Amino acid sequence: MKGRKKYNSGGISWSTFFWCTLIVVIFSVLFTTFTFSSIRRFYFPESFSHKTSSIWRNSIMQAKHQNSPTLRDIVMLPDQVLIFLNYPSSLFHHFHSQHKIQCVYFLVNSSKTRFTHTPIEVNVVQPYEQIIRCPMHPHGYTISVATKSKDPIPTKDLFIHNWETLVYEALYDRDYTTIVFVKGLNLRPERLAEASKFQCVFGYDFKNPKFILSSEAVSVAQEIVRCRTPMSILSGQPQAQAHAIKVSIKINGGEIFPSIAKPSLEPYQNFPRQKAHKICLCTMLRNQARFLKEWVMYHGKVGIQRWFIYDNNSDDDIEKVIGILQSIGYNITRHLWPWVKTQEAGFAHCALRARSSCEWVGFIDVDEFFNIRGGGTLNKVIKLYSKVKNLGEIRTRCYSFGPSGLKKVPREGVTVGYTCRLLGSERHKSIIRPDALNQSLINVVHHFHLRTPFVAIELEKGVMAINHYKYQVWEVFKEKFYRRVSAFVADWQEENNVGSKDRAPGVGTKAVEPKDWSNRFCEVKDMRLRNWVLRNFRDRRTHLLPWEPEFEPHFKRRLRRKNIDRL
Repeated sequence: MKGRKKYNSGGISWSTFFWCTLIVVIFSVLFTTFTFSSIRRFYFPESFSHKTSSIWRNSIMQAKHQNSPTLRDIVMLPDQVLIFLNYPSSLFHHFHSQHKIQCVYFLVNSSKTRFTHTPIEVNVVQPYEQIIRCPMHPHGYTISVATKSKDPIPTKDLFIHNWETLVYEALYDRDYTTIVFVKGLNLRPERLAEASKFQCVFGYDFKNPKFILSSEAVSVAQEIVRCRTPMSILSGQPQAQAHAIKVSIKINGGEIFPSIAKPSLEPYQNFPRQKAHKICLCTMLRNQARFLKEWVMYHGKVGIQRWFIYDNNSDDDIEKVIGILQSIGYNITRHLWPWVKTQEAGFAHCALRARSSCEWVGFIDVDEFFNIRGGGTLNKVIKLYSKVKNLGEIRTRCYSFGPSGLKKVPREGVTVGYTCRLLGSERHKSIIRPDALNQSLINVVHHFHLRTPFVAIELEKGVMAINHYKYQVWEVFKEKFYRRVSAFVADWQEENNVGSKDRAPGVGTKAVEPKDWSNRFCEVKDMRLRNWVLRNFRDRRTHLLPWEPEFEPHFKRRLRRKNIDRL
């Protein structure tokens, strides 16, 4: 027994060893618990109880299993109305066609006095949810939608949102944050705001505090707020996404912003090491369908593999044109982006969407074309600068072309029709590596802020430039007076900032054609891109270019033969 009172010849007793071990174990458990709790509070701060969680999810489930269509939200844009429609799967055949849906206008206090109008467009944004674009209703009327055989869907207790102050889009990001797009913050461009003044709120009913999660902001700039995503959402995110969780923001001391934003994308998305596409393009447009074929076909020839089209309320044949391009093998998709004057936010949204599949993404307009000197490709240009350490952005100078003596839209397209430009460059546009973007997603005039240690370079004029067909024939150019897409550029009909480089010099604020318009902006004759296009695209038999209207019958015959060969 005496031998058991000592652990070894060193004289340490068993009781001492036992108590020391117990103290170490207890301390380790306490330290681990405290550390995990601190990390949890730091990365996933939220105010949310298990009891509240149960109430909140039950409320959402009840809304999900509705048996009749409901209007989720209505947003009043400056010249049209967006109606967000939810409906159960059993009623899909009633609401999947634009021809079956009608915009219904009726007096505010009388549902009997009403008239109908065909929607501008009906878009399916996800299963059993649509965005219906209706013409603006007259003063004194309100609006709803209906099928031709049904009464209008009730709008009682539905809040109609003013576009000037609204949370309109949101994404779950892969770093366990939520990115929120907000109109009405009125922040200065290219400046970070103080994030500690902002927080995000998540929930189904923002009027009821029992249904709200809150989380601190980690960055705020321009129209984008990034917040940490609460752990309760992360742990059950696939179900939460299906249950119509909304997100909004709150500024310290203020009210919660009105919101229609339901976050999309999975935070646990697997991103492949090898991107599917080397170079992609993103653009935002409105009523540019007639120019899209030339823009896509040309850039496909110089190395673009994927196109993201952000459609800012077009009412032309853009869906038809995109369908034709898809049918001949172009990887192009249309994303409805109805939000007015939000180009910077839209480009940030596109960069996030493209990040998983595109190594590089170019941000240019449909009237801009990469002009690679020597007839090379964009792949060769990028490879030429691949030795630059931590390269995150390639900036390219823009040269603006004028009407070149023309008074009608050139049927051969802009690259062949416009051949006279200004001598000096006006600005630059960029090709960026999406993985290199700063957390704030700040971007202005098509270039982004990069995170450390990534750098940007500007290409020499002799390597590549951008042909910007900015000053086209008046029939096309006057459309720029409708509305500018940037959040930080004044519309041309306004007297603000009349001397901006965004405007045409000497034109003023009214869309009245100057007498000498067709001969303006012509300082240098530049035929290089025109000649390259004719050599590489003109059909030897018909002498037509593939985007010319006269070429369409030939194209359809070739497409039929191609489909027969596949069979």
